[in-house]
Amino acid sequence: MISIKKPNVNDAPWKILFSALFLSLLGLIALNSISYQSTSLAMNPFYKQLLFLFLAIIGFAFSFLTPKYIIHKYAYFIYGLGSLLVILPFFGNTHAGTYRWLDIGLPFNFQPSELAKIFLVIALARYLSDNSIKIQYFKSIIVPILIAILPVMIVLNQPDLGTSLVMLSVIFPMLYWAGARPFYLFLLIAPVLSILSAFNVIVFSLWALVIAIVIYYSKTNIIASAGYFFGNIFFGLFARPLWDLLNPYQQNRVLTFIYPDKDPLGAAYQIIQSKTAIGSGGLFGKGWGQGTQTHLKFLPVQESDFILSVIGEELGFIAIITILFTFGYLISNIIRNSYLSKDKFSSLILIGLGSILLAHVFVNTAMTVGLIPVKGLPLPFISAGGTFLITSYLIVGLIMRFSINYSD
Repeated sequence: MISIKKPNVNDAPWKILFSALFLSLLGLIALNSISYQSTSLAMNPFYKQLLFLFLAIIGFAFSFLTPKYIIHKYAYFIYGLGSLLVILPFFGNTHAGTYRWLDIGLPFNFQPSELAKIFLVIALARYLSDNSIKIQYFKSIIVPILIAILPVMIVLNQPDLGTSLVMLSVIFPMLYWAGARPFYLFLLIAPVLSILSAFNVIVFSLWALVIAIVIYYSKTNIIASAGYFFGNIFFGLFARPLWDLLNPYQQNRVLTFIYPDKDPLGAAYQIIQSKTAIGSGGLFGKGWGQGTQTHLKFLPVQESDFILSVIGEELGFIAIITILFTFGYLISNIIRNSYLSKDKFSSLILIGLGSILLAHVFVNTAMTVGLIPVKGLPLPFISAGGTFLITSYLIVGLIMRFSINYSD
């Protein structure tokens, strides 16, 4: 039986937990407004979120009290468990045409990919914290990429593009924090940008120029330089075949982002209603329960993906700014604790978990105002969703645990 050692609670950064609880309170206020006319208690998103918040606090306590050495020792086992969990939904029933959810015999379902994000960070932190790794060499970043690719490809085939992108987003900050050369990180992201820019000849030509300049100042040998440059040109030629591999709804989201007025009652409906709701709220909002876009059900997926639009309409731009400042305060504290950490494993854990939260905040807020294509990613601590809320508080518990500078 694994013993759990109680950390020195006085050394824990409790302001991180208080920030998360404050955000959850704002989320509950918005959910209460959305659901105050609901007649079914079981389907009421406000009461469901309260129940999940209780479970999330239990999850927080568990992750906060688990000793660091246990997490470090079983990092690869935890990673294997996460990879296994994301496979299990393929053996069950589909939900909305996807294999994202696992039926566990309770009134709610479980989404394993949420836990897989945490398990991936733990495995990468364990590998990158090995002192024998010379991360300055390009070949040394191949294994971390392979560690990430396995669960990402499984999640991508569920299909869940949003979660797979969040999982990929932890790789670059963790590699950089571990000491990888920025040029090597550029080489990893360059093929993706080559594919995206290839749809426009002018943009692709400018991007090719940027690649040439970066390669020139990297002072690599002529053979490697030629391989990097023409390799990216080659990736650009695959833009069209990769586009054809996307599902029709994914293609529509991209086209809607580029041409928002092309289908205002179809693919562009969500983003138009979201921007209308935020814009109509003004500085101080229409008041709690007074949002017309919200209560007339013009605003879709308002409990999760577009809950920030509900807050903007009813509580105003001031509330949105307060939320963004709170997230900024939370993430800046995580980065600070990572910088001050006395061991590399803890430092990398903090950077990885902070990257997960930052990715969710960026994607959710950006899609809400039409800066990026719509992607179904919830807002941490605020959006409705049992598995995601519990996972968010598991992350908070781990962040607070690894922010305590002592050995256990």
